[in-house]
Amino acid sequence: MKYIQSDKNSQVKQWKKLLTRKERDKTGMFLVEGFHLVEEALTKQEDVEEIILSEKTELPPGLDYGSIPVTVVTDEISRQLADTETTQGIFAVCRQPKQTLTKGKSYLLIDSVQDPGNLGTMIRTADAAGIDAVVVGKGSVDMYNPKVLRSAQGSHFHLPVLSGDLSEWITKLQAEHIPVYGTALENGVVYTEVENKDSFALLVGNEGSGVKKELLHKTTQNLYIPIYGKSESLNVAVAAGILLYYLKTAK
Repeated sequence: MKYIQSDKNSQVKQWKKLLTRKERDKTGMFLVEGFHLVEEALTKQEDVEEIILSEKTELPPGLDYGSIPVTVVTDEISRQLADTETTQGIFAVCRQPKQTLTKGKSYLLIDSVQDPGNLGTMIRTADAAGIDAVVVGKGSVDMYNPKVLRSAQGSHFHLPVLSGDLSEWITKLQAEHIPVYGTALENGVVYTEVENKDSFALLVGNEGSGVKKELLHKTTQNLYIPIYGKSESLNVAVAAGILLYYLKTAK
């Protein structure tokens, strides 16, 4: 194991840069924090470049990290790398996987969602619902943002999470006879009116303005969830969860 004591070390400076989207986009790398996320990352050891461990933290006895190098750092450096107030003192430097999707039946398309917690929760929910892939469109928060990673709880390592042009994806999916359901009250139907489909894509949008109109015009059908109380709307991640599970199990 290597031991680094100075936060002026070039490697430490590089790790810190990975806390910015610019550097993650430039290098194709990202940082995960905490025992659970490191363990999830290690399910794909080929994408893990290094493990970083605080001097006050011990590697769990059963953690299988193979030949991946482990670097021990001071508690102060660990705190500088952390995105949480009370860090567990363990990190992994990971390569953004080159996602490939052969043939899927169910998709979640995400348009301009800007809250990291919402994006991470939707990725996690799509994983739990058995969705084949998540496609994140332009204008959304970075899928490798530390808060997104934390909210997704390791689901980035379970299913393809892709960046893509949603307009092109809608066209492509419809060409494959996969219906694309938008989420909007205007020209929409109550979601329970949709019959069971072997395949589908669900398109959800920005927390304030919803899905872009030009995308809604391309969908197969738009859906909405009735509001029975006095709230104006549902949180986008909650709505996505309701619709994904319904579309997955509708008879």
